[in-house]
This record gives sequence, C-alpha cells and structure tokens, in this order.
Amino acid sequence: MNHLSALSRTLLVLLLAITLAIPSSAGAAHLPFQLIVGVVTDADTGEPLIGVTVIKEGTTSGTVTDLDGRYEIDAEPTDRLVFSYTGMAPQTIDVAGQTTIDVQLSSDSELLDEVVVVGYGSRKKSDITGAVSSIKSEELTAFPVLDAAQALQGRAAGVVVQSNNGGEPGAPISVKIRGNTSINASSNPLVVVDGFVGATFPQANDIASVEVLKDASAAAIYGSRGSNGVILVTTKKGRSGELAVELNSNYSITNTANELELLDANEFASYQQAINPNYVQGPANTDWQDLLYTTGNTQNHQVSFSGGSDNINFYASGTYFDQEGVIINSAFERLSFLSNVDAQVSDKLKLGINFFASRGKQDGVPTQSTGQTANGGGDDVVSLLFRFTPDRGVQDENGVNTINSVGDNVDNPLAIAREAINETKVDRYRTNLYASYEILENLNFKTTFGYSTRNLTLGVFRPSTLVVTAGGTGGTASIDNLRNTNLLSENYLTFDQELGRGDLTLLAGYSYQKNTNERFSAAAQGFTSNSFSYRALQTGSTQLIPSSSLSESEIQSQFGRVNYDFDDRFLITATVRRDGASNFAANEKYAIFPSGAVAWRISNEAFLRDNPTVSSLKLRASYGLTGNQAISPYQSLASFGSVFTPINGRTVTNVTPNQVANPDLKWETSYQTNIGLDFGLFENRLSLSLDYYNIDTKDLIIQDASQPQYLGFLNAASLRNVGEINNRGFEITLNSRNIAKGDFRWSTDFNWATNRNEFVTLLDGSDIFQDASPGYFNVPRTHVLREGEAVGVFWGFDYQGIYQGGDLPTGLATFEGAEAGDQLFVDVNGDGTITTDDQTIIGDPNPDFTMGVTNSFSYRGFDLSIFFQGAVGGDVMNLTAVQLYNGDSNGPNALLNAWTPSNTNTDVPRARLRGKEISSRFVEDGSYIRLKNLALGYTFGGNFTERLRVGNIRLSVSAQNLLTFTDYSGLDPEVSYFGSGGQGASESNTTNGFDFGNYPTIRSLNFSLGVKF
Repeated sequence: MNHLSALSRTLLVLLLAITLAIPSSAGAAHLPFQLIVGVVTDADTGEPLIGVTVIKEGTTSGTVTDLDGRYEIDAEPTDRLVFSYTGMAPQTIDVAGQTTIDVQLSSDSELLDEVVVVGYGSRKKSDITGAVSSIKSEELTAFPVLDAAQALQGRAAGVVVQSNNGGEPGAPISVKIRGNTSINASSNPLVVVDGFVGATFPQANDIASVEVLKDASAAAIYGSRGSNGVILVTTKKGRSGELAVELNSNYSITNTANELELLDANEFASYQQAINPNYVQGPANTDWQDLLYTTGNTQNHQVSFSGGSDNINFYASGTYFDQEGVIINSAFERLSFLSNVDAQVSDKLKLGINFFASRGKQDGVPTQSTGQTANGGGDDVVSLLFRFTPDRGVQDENGVNTINSVGDNVDNPLAIAREAINETKVDRYRTNLYASYEILENLNFKTTFGYSTRNLTLGVFRPSTLVVTAGGTGGTASIDNLRNTNLLSENYLTFDQELGRGDLTLLAGYSYQKNTNERFSAAAQGFTSNSFSYRALQTGSTQLIPSSSLSESEIQSQFGRVNYDFDDRFLITATVRRDGASNFAANEKYAIFPSGAVAWRISNEAFLRDNPTVSSLKLRASYGLTGNQAISPYQSLASFGSVFTPINGRTVTNVTPNQVANPDLKWETSYQTNIGLDFGLFENRLSLSLDYYNIDTKDLIIQDASQPQYLGFLNAASLRNVGEINNRGFEITLNSRNIAKGDFRWSTDFNWATNRNEFVTLLDGSDIFQDASPGYFNVPRTHVLREGEAVGVFWGFDYQGIYQGGDLPTGLATFEGAEAGDQLFVDVNGDGTITTDDQTIIGDPNPDFTMGVTNSFSYRGFDLSIFFQGAVGGDVMNLTAVQLYNGDSNGPNALLNAWTPSNTNTDVPRARLRGKEISSRFVEDGSYIRLKNLALGYTFGGNFTERLRVGNIRLSVSAQNLLTFTDYSGLDPEVSYFGSGGQGASESNTTNGFDFGNYPTIRSLNFSLGVKF
C-alpha cells in the first residue's frame, strides 16, 4: 500500500496548504479590535462557570472562561459572541460597542426544539409524530471507526449493528432496525445521505447528524424501501464568516481481545494416541495463534475547512484511514474526500452541490470458510489456526509447507496467510446537485439530480506452494470486476401556511431512480511462476471459462405528506407513496404505501402548562404500510441458463430453461403499528421516550422448490409470495442531566430494546430447513424456519451428558454402536437409537434485549466518557467447538479432562473420532456486556491557544473493547458467520448466531488530537 499511502499524505498536505492559503475575507476591511471582558455564571446558582466556550460567531476564533468564570477576547464592534456550555442553553450577544459583557447561562430546557431531519424536510423534535432516534455528531466520533455505521451500535434503541467479520480491516457492517422482516429479500435499512437515496455512509467526522426512522409514519415516505427502517445522514455545511480549518488525528494500537486455550504438541499427541495408538508425534511444538496474531494499528487523519459569505458557504474535507490488522498480512487503506457548496443566488433561488469520492484497498486473509472451495475447509486462516496440529512446523525438512497430520488434508494457516492473496480495490464517487426556488413566500420547489458509481476489483491468487489448495493445479488466479451506477432524480413542492391556530405543511413530489450492475470475471490455472500473482492470467496453461453479466432495475414514485399542528397541542401526519419497480412482474409492478400518525402534546394543556415537574409530555400513535422490493432483477421472469456438454470429445455450450416465470410476484408489505410516549421532567433535565411496536410483514418472498425436476429447469425453486412474519417489541430511551453544578457536569444516556419475532405462516405450513455449517461438515440442517417459532432457531440433537455404560436412562439414547463415554441425547421418537428423526429445536439466536448506556462527565477542561453496550439472552451455535471436539484436529485444553474409565465425573466425552453432530452441547449463552469505549480528554483554550493562534486544542486517550463480561467460551459472543452459502447468500437473513472462522474482535488503545484553527 506504499503508493496509496504516499499519495494520501501528499494530497492531505496539499489540501491543508491550500486551505491555509485561502484568505479569510479577501479584500475585506476590518474595524479596529477592542478588548471585551466579562464573567459567565450559572443563572440558577450564581456560581461562575469554568470552561465556557466564547467564540466570535461564524469563526473558530475564541477563548474559554477561567477558574473564576472570567474571559477576555478581542472583537470588532460588529461581531457577535456565542457563549456555549454543555447542558446549558447557548447565548448569542452583539458586541455593539460594549467592553464588558457578563452572561448568565440557564439549563437547556429547549431540547425539544432541536431540528430533526425527516424524509424530504425537517421538523422540530417536539413536532415529531413517529418513532425517530437522533445520534449526535460527538457520539459518532467518540472513537475511530472505519464505517460510521459502527458508531451507531448501542446508541439508538432497536438498532442492532454488527461487523460481518469481527475486527477484520475493511469488513462490511450489518445494521438491522427492529428485527428481521424478510427471508429472501434484504433486511438492511435504507441509507439516505444528503438526500441521495441508497448511498453509503461518509466518514464519521464529516457527519453533522444521523436520524433513524423506525416506524411506518416516519419511513413510509420512502415507500417500498422503508420496511427495514431508514437512516438519514446529514453531512456538515459551511457557515458565513472567517475560514475555519480543523485537524483531527487518531492513532490506535490494537490486539486481539481474546485467544483460545489449545493443546500443545505433547498434549495433542497424547490425546491422538488415545484415539489411535499408532499416532507418531511430530517434531515441532507450534503455537499457531502466536505465529498469526500480531499487534496491529489504526490511524485516521482528517483535515477540513469551511467558511463562506452571506451568499455562499462551503465545507470540504480529506480523510486518510489506514488499518493494519491483528492477523498478519491483513490490512485496509482508504483515502476519501467530501465537499458541500451552497449558494444563495438570489432572494428566491438557492443552488448546491455535494461531492464524495473515495479509494479503498483491502488486503485480506481468507476467513469464514464456506467449506466448499478447498479440501476440508482449507480456505480459512482463523479456523485453521485452531484446528491445525501443533506438532508440525511451518515447513518440513525439504522447505515445503506442511499439511495437517490428522483429519482433513489442509495447508497450514501461516502459509495461507503469507502466500494467499485476496486483494480488493473499491472506488466510490457520488455527486448530488440541487436547486431550491421560492415560488411564493410559502411555496418552495426543490429539484435534485444525483449520480453515484462504485467500481470494485477483486484479485485472488493461490500459489502452487500451497500444496493442498493449489499444488495440484499449478496455482490458481482470478479477477472479478463489478461496476455499479446509480442515477437519481427527485422533484418536490413544499407548502407552509398558518391556518388560524394551526400550521399546515404540504409536500408532493416525484422520484426516479435507476440502478445498473455490470460484472466480469476470468480465471486461470497452471502458472509457470508464482511471481505475477493474479495480474497475468494469460500465462496460465488452463484458461477457465469467463463470465459476464448485466442487470438493470428502475423505480419511479409519487409521494406526498401532510403535517398539521393545531394550537401547539394536536399533531397530525399523513403520508402516501406510490412506487413502481421493474423488479416485479407485469401484474404487480405498482403498489401504494400509506401511513398516518397523531400526537397529543399533553403538557401544553391548561392543566399541565405551568407544572413545575412535568416539562413536556407527548403521546404518539401511528399506523402505516411500508414495502420491500430488495430482490435481484428478473426474478419474476422466465430465464435461460447455460450448460456444458461433451459431444464427440469436445465441450460445447447449450442453452436450457433456468427458471419458470411468476407473473404475480409482488412486494413484501409490512403493516406497522407504533405507540409512543415522550416526556421530560424538571425542565427536561430528565427525558424519557417509550415505544411499543408491532410489525406484520405479509406476502413474504419465499423460494418454492415443489416444481418437479423432470420439467428440466436448472433452478427448480422459484420465488413466490407465501408467508407472514411478525416482529414486536418495546423500546426505552432515557437522557438525564444528573448533575450540573459549578464546573462539574454529569449526564447519562441509556437505551434498551426488545424484539420478538415469529413466523405466522409459511409455504403450505411446512418447515424450511437450512444449513449454515461449512460444507465439509456434511450436515444438512443447522436451523429451521417454522410456524410459531422465532427466525432461525437452531436445529439438532438435544445433548444430555455422557453415557456411563449399562442401561440407558429413560427417554435417552446414543448413536448406534456407542460405548461408555459417548454422548447421550434425547430420544425424541422413542425408538431407542439416535437418528436424524430425533433432531429438534435446541436454541434461539435472537437476544431477549439489547442495551447501551453512556455516562459523560466534565470538569473544567477535562471530560470523561464511559460507554457500555450489550445484548442479553441470545444463543450462539459454536461451530468452531463442533470441529475442535470431534477428534480429527487440535482442540481446547478441556480435552485433557475427557472421559476415561477412571475419570467419569466429566462433561467431555471420551477421546474418539466422531461425526460433526449439531447438538445442544455446542449451543451456548451469547449474552454479554461490553465496555465499548472509555475516553478521557482535555481541551486547551484561553491564553494557551491564543498564543498558538488557534481556536482550541483537544487531546484524548481512549480504549475500545476494554472489558467483556460473558460466559461464552469462543473468541467473542458477537458472531456473524455467514454459512456455507457464503456472504450475501439468500439465507443470510435467517443465518444468525453461528460462530466459525470469524476474524477476532480487537481491543484498541487510541490517542487523538483535535485542533481548530
């Protein structure tokens, strides 16, 4: 990555140099400065406030109050001073020739008047009728993250965030809002960035605010894409005034958060000899975890500049992110830029442009084996470093990479990590332009045009020195190219009018979006040299069949919304959207998604208006429909596929029917009900939001494989609308300003959420069995979809301990031929022998509740933040343990306590080779509470920063994943194995709670510097 690193540093230095070279106000004449002095006190107590920020409006030039609440600042007579302090309402005061300005700050009781972004507009928080969670900018930047979506974890009730592969550099992030609402269609929320529908998250430092729309009232404005919730991201804008330059720099040291305790060479040999007395111990004693785990690091550097005049504002930033993983040869690097320009062309016309670009490069090591692409799952470094025999070295006496001495024939993990190449390069560009025209004083028209593109190149190479993986083929290499383009045009009118004691807002618009995917892949085998990696496919002696594809999808919509606020007491919101999507069949391309919500501000009634305890009280209720059209194009159409057939010694290609048409395939529709209560006490020092929701998703898109095979279709399964799933839950959000006295501030933010899901109906009422185990396990079933049960409950044998010999306990049995020391299971069908007919539901991966709590403290210039996050009640299927306890690999230290005739008081069966049975023995409680972030910072201001001619300087140190409280025996209870179908498989919505080959979770120590010029 040296070239990208050098380019990154050069561009960032150039960007900083350009920003510093831009005059803050070209040719502007300055009035003479004068010294302003004063004291800032607490309006309630009269005590001086230390550390109050005092800046000149529109600039970063300012100071902070000292120990006595005093401040000094140079300002012009026309300047305005802004006084701000955590937990206090800010004040803006005109200098107007004054030389002494004393200020009293009051507790901020105006939190409900914060502006919240909603679809195609914004509303005061107190006017919101739906379920909306807001995440502050400072919460997103509390610790360094690759993807801003990671920072949402534990910050909003009902929002579950998880990496798709532990702490892997560059791993994608999964976000789910209020549970799974689909089986085969996507359950990911819609992300809208600065009005661009379907965008990706920008850098966390560039984000001004994030709103999560959770119920139908809030999300129905996005119609067929709103059933999984909507995340609205607003990036930072410039403000009129002097040029403001900001530098944010982070450096982290990272290590694995946990390791497994495994057998060493002598212990392993002893265990194997109990299975096979003829086993001969190898010459080495290798700790594969020690060889592959390393100390990683992460650095994130951002420079931004902003400013403007009365007519034009701008914000621009450049960010360099680099992460070296905790497994050797795993890394990720990205350079990104973002800019926003807004221009007030005239009193009526406003124009703007948003631009984002990034280049990322991921060096990956193979993890999360599907078990399909190599003998015995040999394509997975993480599971191999647990499995591989410790009595073998990295290479034999001939310098050849070693292979496993027992069980599956696989290459050693260090050789794979060093020599296998998985390189991904991604370029992203997004541009969104808008024009806003005030037709009348209360009628505005806005039009936007956006374009984004994503170009991905994946290069894979397995050299011939990997004896098992590629030795027989002389090395293998492949290249995949994917290009995605997205075109968006939206146009809408907004009308605002006061009607007597009420306020009316009308919205009406039209949207069109087109998505195009182009893919090409090529591969070859048999290379005379390993030097060219995947970059010279033409040198391979065997050229594999290339492939290419093109898919397009379009969606056009009309939408409208009515907001009415009567007498500042009663609020009504009505929304409707009509979507037409090319993904669906001719008979069902269009659908209408309405919603309605009402709210009653009880605290504005006469009997509560002046209540000294109840500051605000609002009751909300909503009902509406949202849809899900997130399936691949052409799924409703009859299609043809290609097959290869030998004729007269030659391989020829033929075309054959692939799938049958379904002219009635239509949208999945979610019918959502939400009831909420918001209230604040003691001048809103304590605020609480309660929400109950019920979501019935009907017309589930399910694969129907009942079609007879003799019809000759390659794909016997076709998509049908059959089934219903229910999600319901309760959410609590609590914000408390516990102490605001003198210089000391303490606040608490807490959220808690439950979600219960259940299949109401499925295809013909039949069970749907699925398999998430690696392919080489040869296990057909690991979980089941069943009416009346939660999504993805585990399926297997019910383990009941160890058979001690003699008569079998009542209701229990063993596999045929079992001996004392083998496993006992529940005999479900009562036939005296354990077979697949005795499998049953053995666990539920869905947690009982999730939670997050942040305690923030500040004293003078110091601030301390403690953030805990967790999930309680979900089970984990430990597939890694299934592998490690079956006798054909290395295993955990617990194997030393295996059953023997002289050691019968144990829960570890006797040493023997056994099948990889899925049983409740390997189902564990996945509950955990994690100290997600602990941060201590200090902000310098006053004379110190004035001498350095900067606005302020902030230094901080923080630790992530410092402590995890859990009973789970694996690496980490936050698991995300995507199963034998691979990442992005159609079963991914229902494959939850499986652990196998996940990249380890990392623990990090972070040092941060922030400077405002």
